[in-house]
Amino acid sequence: MTNKIVSAVNMELTSAIREYAEKRFASLDKFVREADTGMMEIEVSQTTNHHKQGAIFRAEVKMTADAKEYYAVSEAEDLYAAIDDVKEELERQITAKKDRDISLFRRGARSVKKMLKGISKRNPFTSKY
Repeated sequence: MTNKIVSAVNMELTSAIREYAEKRFASLDKFVREADTGMMEIEVSQTTNHHKQGAIFRAEVKMTADAKEYYAVSEAEDLYAAIDDVKEELERQITAKKDRDISLFRRGARSVKKMLKGISKRNPFTSKY
């Protein structure tokens, strides 16, 4: 279970915005191990860019889970759309990292198995023959 800190810049943080952000990012808790208590800082803000008219909302999330840090930012004309975009980007980053770790582990295990069978003389730890 990650600790979530929600803050707002240049706007008022209402209870509806806080509840929406916490509810959206609650699904990311499944990627965190039970023993690890991750930290998630969610910052929503209202900005205006000189080339756009009206309010532009920005959602920024910094997450620490399993001793790894993830960061995502999104800007949109709707605050809730920015929160959704940042959540999807964070989920993409976490799954990509997990897939990479799994494939590296399997590649190393495959190499060790070949070495033990005598098929390959290559040492998987030093990558030398």
